[in-house]
Amino acid sequence: QVQLVESGGGLVQPGGSLRLSCAASGSFFSINAMGWYRQAPGKQRELVATITSGGSTNYGDSVKGRFTISGDNAKNTVSLQMNSLRPEDTAVYYCNADVEIYPWSGQRPYWGQGTQVTVSS
Repeated sequence: QVQLVESGGGLVQPGGSLRLSCAASGSFFSINAMGWYRQAPGKQRELVATITSGGSTNYGDSVKGRFTISGDNAKNTVSLQMNSLRPEDTAVYYCNADVEIYPWSGQRPYWGQGTQVTVSS
């Protein structure tokens, strides 16, 4: 019912920048929030950044001041601008959306397939 498609991952040198984008499609009533999580090999999935439909943002401590999340409610998209990238930012980045399929159904999370970000010289 809901598909999240990510784009923009790749290989970048330390100190460089990348921009990730995610678009939600399908049949649903509303999206309450969208965001990004990441998982490095051997580590748990962790919060990168989220943004609500009202524009409130939340960032993981390790990315504050370097990453910026933005969203477009009309297009059901979310983007993540990543600056001053470090090798420790290397991970698979997953798009997430909290979606209400019907007005009465409550929200549930949906996930994209993930996009690899590698920071290396």
